[in-house]
Amino acid sequence: MPAFHYVAINQQGVKQKGIIEADSEKSARQLLRNNNLTLLNLHTVQQKLQNNKSGSFRRRSMSIKELALMTRQLATLLAAGLPLEEVLSAVAEQTEKAATKGLILAVRSKVLEGHALASALRDFPDAFSNLYCSTVAAGEKSGHLDLVLQRLADYTEQQFQLRQKIQQALIYPTLMILVSLGIVGFLLEYVVPKMIAVYSNTGQALPGMTEVLISISNLIKNDGIYALIILIIFSFLFRYQLKRNIPFREKFHRWLLRLPLIGNAIKVTNTARFSRTFAILSSSGVPVLEAMAVSAALITNIPIRSAVEEAAKRVKEGAAIYLALKQTGYFPPMSIHLIASGEASGQLETMLERAAINQEGEITRLIETTLSLFEPAIILIMGAIVLFIVLAVLLPIFQLNQFMG
Repeated sequence: MPAFHYVAINQQGVKQKGIIEADSEKSARQLLRNNNLTLLNLHTVQQKLQNNKSGSFRRRSMSIKELALMTRQLATLLAAGLPLEEVLSAVAEQTEKAATKGLILAVRSKVLEGHALASALRDFPDAFSNLYCSTVAAGEKSGHLDLVLQRLADYTEQQFQLRQKIQQALIYPTLMILVSLGIVGFLLEYVVPKMIAVYSNTGQALPGMTEVLISISNLIKNDGIYALIILIIFSFLFRYQLKRNIPFREKFHRWLLRLPLIGNAIKVTNTARFSRTFAILSSSGVPVLEAMAVSAALITNIPIRSAVEEAAKRVKEGAAIYLALKQTGYFPPMSIHLIASGEASGQLETMLERAAINQEGEITRLIETTLSLFEPAIILIMGAIVLFIVLAVLLPIFQLNQFMG
């Protein structure tokens, strides 16, 4: 049953958009009339895809929460023995957001035309990653799509929980920074200028700390807007260079890897993502070389990705996986030993999963340690700034009291 995208007006004169399934265009029009809707525009989802290749469904993405929920529903319904097209229809009915519902129905339309699920998903790369599509394809080939989707659901939910944990942990430091900046800005904008006016009338020489504070206050008051504009322009140019200039992005990524704490976090995060993806694909029946290629493509840091791609080439030439990965210099010794044990015992998938669990645990500990250091560091830095302002304001008063005494 094809899906139709419609634009109509209800009895109150309000324009409505949505997705409706019907046997034919005539049936779709009749269903809309039965719902007291005046039709303005009606076309199949596939027509919308063809007419909007630069915008509509093809470029529509899904949040990681929506993807995790959809994957879990697909796995549960397929495990119950329902046909794929019914499963997709049921998942679409469960979806509240019209955009996501349209996306799922568009995938269902492709499946009804005879396409494999993985092939249908690949038409929407912004919503379904290469990992997702490759894993689904492997599940379809092996005949265990429900089990593969369960693994994908577990993986997606873990990623969502990790991201949610980081976001929740950052709420307090972010609020602290904003409040501290607001206090400092208020002091520099309103309090310091009034104190400067008082000191100017005394005619006494001001301490060096006070002179520095006055210069900063004048700079913010007179040239703050220009500095903000320059900062915004610089940030846009920097982001543009990162996005378009590959050599610049590679140099920036190499510089990040050399940073004491951030570099280690980047290494652990990317190697853990590789190990987890490699484990999922291998256990789903994807060939080793293809699994390594897909896993490497998901690494965000360019130097690490290039090193893993070179390792995949060495594996293709006959090298052992653990030796090829060890030569990159980015994987921790524990992961290398686990992968070597898995290759020797024929349990590579199991050992890759253990390596991923070990690295993900390290990521969690690293995040907790960083945040536990981050909060007191913010307090100390902002306290030092406020102390500097207070001393710069009070020192002339102390000098004046000594002069009067």
